[in-house]
Amino acid sequence: MRTINVAEITRNIKEMCIEANHCLTPDMDEALKKAVNTEKSTLGKKILSQLQDNLKIAVEDTIPICQDTGMTVIFMEIGQDVHFEGGSLSDAINEGVRQGYTEGYLRKSVVKDPLIRENTNDNTPAVVHYEITQGDKVKITVAPKGFGSENMSRVFMLKPADGIEGVKDAVITAVKDAGPNACPPMVVGVGIGGTFEKCALMAKKALTRPVNEHSPIPYVKEMEEELLNKINRLGIGPGGLGGVTTALAVNINTYPTHIAGLPVAINICCHVNRHAVRYL
Repeated sequence: MRTINVAEITRNIKEMCIEANHCLTPDMDEALKKAVNTEKSTLGKKILSQLQDNLKIAVEDTIPICQDTGMTVIFMEIGQDVHFEGGSLSDAINEGVRQGYTEGYLRKSVVKDPLIRENTNDNTPAVVHYEITQGDKVKITVAPKGFGSENMSRVFMLKPADGIEGVKDAVITAVKDAGPNACPPMVVGVGIGGTFEKCALMAKKALTRPVNEHSPIPYVKEMEEELLNKINRLGIGPGGLGGVTTALAVNINTYPTHIAGLPVAINICCHVNRHAVRYL
């Protein structure tokens, strides 16, 4: 049994909130740089170059890479041989978010009640997903999610007879409907299978997979490549102003499902696709 003080969780999450909002992950940085060279539209190239300038300034001047610093989504993958001490794990996670957003001077975008709309003034509470794994390690993924792209999310409860083509049509429909609102070039997370809520969670987590890594399942990998190609032929382009770089990646996760259903969720993220990952 390995013991971790929850103060260590707070410290790491504080630092990760600041890191994710200021620095692009290496895979996203590489994908955007590559897009500048492959984009065929003159205006699209200009927009992608401006995004590169923005990212450079954000790192050098410690300025958020996007003004919408998001609602904090956190994936906690906890080994079953880990014991936490020193207080509540959930409280420690939210304290890390509070410290990160207040001390990091990040915009606070969370309201206490979805209808009364009073700001919490520290960006808490976070949305936390827990998973128990084997071993004595903890993997933390902090993913601030802006709502320009989050609002473009879709869930389709398809019929089994709709099959793989129905799934592809659902993804393309979601991207078409999102258009410029998701701040393209985007990353498209897709969850197929499970239940209504499971497919949505899979789509969200798919966004945290490096954009240069495909699914290990052959037919899913083929679908990711085909959908990316089709999406980039829609003509939406960088900033929604035309071009061949509408998406940088399509990441798909799958799960077993019921004989009577085919749930599909699409969660789109903007061009920064912010997240930070640490192992404790």
